[in-house]
Amino acid sequence: MNRLALLTDRLPKMLDDLAALVEVESPSEDLVACRAVVDATAALGASLLGQDPEVIEVEGRAHVRWRFGDVGKVLVVGHLDTVWPTGTLAGRPFRVEGDVATGPGCFDMKAGVVQAFHALATLDDLDGVEVLLTTDEEVGSQTSRRLVEDGARRARAALVCEPAGDGGALKLGRKGTGMYTIVVTGRAAHAGLEPEKGANALVEVAHLILALGPLARPEIGTTVTPTVAVAGTATNVVPAEAVVEVDVRVAFPEEADRVDDALRALKPSVPGCRHDVRGGLNRPPMPEASGVELWALARSVAATLGLPALTGVTVGGGSDGNLTAAAGCPTLDGLGSVGGGAHAENEHVIVSFMPERAALLAELVASI
Repeated sequence: MNRLALLTDRLPKMLDDLAALVEVESPSEDLVACRAVVDATAALGASLLGQDPEVIEVEGRAHVRWRFGDVGKVLVVGHLDTVWPTGTLAGRPFRVEGDVATGPGCFDMKAGVVQAFHALATLDDLDGVEVLLTTDEEVGSQTSRRLVEDGARRARAALVCEPAGDGGALKLGRKGTGMYTIVVTGRAAHAGLEPEKGANALVEVAHLILALGPLARPEIGTTVTPTVAVAGTATNVVPAEAVVEVDVRVAFPEEADRVDDALRALKPSVPGCRHDVRGGLNRPPMPEASGVELWALARSVAATLGLPALTGVTVGGGSDGNLTAAAGCPTLDGLGSVGGGAHAENEHVIVSFMPERAALLAELVASI
């Protein structure tokens, strides 16, 4: 059987399925919307794979999982949540124009989910395969982490259907990610009558933001980036509380420890203010060494399929591949759609690559 030709013939159905998933908006924070996309995905997957999944609820959040036979060979991982709020679809509906498909969540990562279903549907034997699709990857996998790690500990290999890197590169390594919230507590006062009696939490947050810059070491891959700040209740009140969110990325575990220690050691600059540092490292780094054999296998499979030579990269973004690698499971990431614009308004999928990536995934599963 020429699997690539078979999947190329299935491309119109793949696009129909992609449209169906994109049109079920699924922002991470909306549990009702996430349950709706789980239900839609469960129905789609059951129709293609011939087996109903189990829907797993953790703290009110739904995830979906298929297990075929005696699991323990391959874990196929993906997520269904997106960064786009409900209503985005009205302004940017799913469209296919030429070789490009657009729509919120199409690239990150609903096309990867569709490709995985169609890839697995071409296999005669799915014994040993586990498919896990979660709904909180974009916000740190807080409720799905154990499901991902347990699946990884059972498997001989984890194949992550996150979007490919630039030019279709597979993702061989990823930085670790830290998610911090620093809450500054000050003291309110009338901003006009007696501001000196207050302790201005907003000013303290400004000092904090400036102090974060020196903690970064970009030359070795460590970034420390303030991303969201909130303060104040009224224009005539000295702010009694302020909050800053901080994104941390590291290539080495020891850097995560250094930054964590440094953040917790920061001292207030404004008298009367105090800090409360919350959060920490969310995902450990995924080293390239975690997927060396899978990378070699992928290149061999691509050559057999007649695909262009694969390229591989290490990227700053985290995924559930960080978790599978940390659990000791050989991991290969970026096996999903080819395109670009993740988390941006120009998010898009290059349609002609969908059969190729599905064929690559199918042959990897069959080979493992």
